[in-house]
Amino acid sequence: MKQMESTPLWVRLAWDAIPTRKMAMGMIVFCIIFTLYCVPWVNYSANPLVKKLFLIDDWWWSAPMIPLIIWYWVSLKWVDNNHGWES
Repeated sequence: MKQMESTPLWVRLAWDAIPTRKMAMGMIVFCIIFTLYCVPWVNYSANPLVKKLFLIDDWWWSAPMIPLIIWYWVSLKWVDNNHGWES
């Protein structure tokens, strides 16, 4: 992300070390995949393979990821609207 004087702190905290939009989208996609992994699938399936692959049995990790993804998405849109990505 290009450093601009008008960039709010909440956007800088999200994308200060990410230089391109492609990398930012990759980070958002990774967060979505991690959130889906953190859903407590073992509570909803009796399959033993699911119990070996998905070790999480509560919502502790999945719940905080949703606001984080929203923050990243809103920050991404702010940078898009202000032409803040490096070429």
